[in-house]
Amino acid sequence: MSALAQTDMTAEAFLAWAMEQPEGQRYELDGGEVVAMAPERIAHARAKVRFLRRFADAIDAQGLTCEVFGDGMAVRVDADTVYEPDMLVRCGPPLDDTAVVIGDPMIIVEVVSPSSRRRDSGSKLEAYFRLPSVRHYLIVKTDNQAIIHHRRDEAGEISTRIVRDGVIALDPPGLVVTGLFVAGVGG
Repeated sequence: MSALAQTDMTAEAFLAWAMEQPEGQRYELDGGEVVAMAPERIAHARAKVRFLRRFADAIDAQGLTCEVFGDGMAVRVDADTVYEPDMLVRCGPPLDDTAVVIGDPMIIVEVVSPSSRRRDSGSKLEAYFRLPSVRHYLIVKTDNQAIIHHRRDEAGEISTRIVRDGVIALDPPGLVVTGLFVAGVGG
C-alpha cells in the first residue's frame, strides 16, 4: 500500500470521496491519511475466496444469524480511520442494502500481503479492538498456512494463538470453520 498526497481527511469525507473513485481502485483511511491498496497476488485472492466460502458454509450449516462479507465493506474505527478488511462476519438483523459501513463486525479477517504485513499486525490490530463488537481478529499468512487468532473474551482480555490445521472455533458466535487451507495452493 502506498500513501496518497491526501492527508487530514475525516472518515465522513473519505467515505464520500472513496465512493466517487473508479471501480477497482480501493483505498483505506489510516489516521486521516488516504492509503491506496496494492493489487493482490493470486495466493491472497485464493485465500480470501476460500475463507469467505468456508465461513459462509459454516454459518449456514450452524444456523447462525450472521452474515459474511468480502472486501469492499468499510469498517469505520474512529473519526479519521476507515479500513476495508479482506473479510468480516457480522451477526444480528440484516443491514439495509444501501449500507457501505459495517459498524459492528464480530470477526475480522486480514490476509497478509507484503505491502500490508506491518499494518495488519500493528495498527490494525490495535484499531480493530477499539470497536466493542470485535471479538476475533484473524491474520492469515498464506506463505506458511497459519492463522494468527486474536480473541477478546468477556472480560475484555485479548489472547493470541496460532492455528495451523485449517480448523478454527470462534465463540462467540459459536462458529466452527474447517478446510481453510489446501496443501500446495497457498491458501
